[in-house]
Amino acid sequence: MKEQRSHSKPFAPIDMQGAKKTGLRTQFAALCYRMRKGKPEILLVTSRRTRRWIIPKGWPQDGMRPAQSAAIEALEEAGVEGKTNDVTLGSFSYTKQHISGRALPCVALVYPLKVKTVHERYREVKQRKRKWFSPAQAARKVSAPELAHIIRSFDPGNPT
Repeated sequence: MKEQRSHSKPFAPIDMQGAKKTGLRTQFAALCYRMRKGKPEILLVTSRRTRRWIIPKGWPQDGMRPAQSAAIEALEEAGVEGKTNDVTLGSFSYTKQHISGRALPCVALVYPLKVKTVHERYREVKQRKRKWFSPAQAARKVSAPELAHIIRSFDPGNPT
């Protein structure tokens, strides 16, 4: 078996030195996918400020399971709805730049969402671009190495 080499940067740990127990924030993210001609496609959206390619993600919603929160973010940020799975695909860490200028260390738990409906009108349509990519292309577009790994490893035949 041929060894696969990663072309992404090494994992970048979040520096939590001196942080309080409330210092790390958790978000829930949706890995939105569909099947085209027997092959998976991954939906990415641009972030609002930096215009980097990301997957929809957001804060926990009161009274909802994590996968449900991720599905709401997919609808708001990418205009898609579908079937979610409550088993996480993994997690990735990143630093979110708050409007105040403060850097917030975050961990996002990723849940698969098989897209069934793509809406033309949705909450953030004027704030973001969305585009379908092959898994290899999507993994190259995102900046978080751990997220790229999740995308490359994703098997829609066994999304958990």
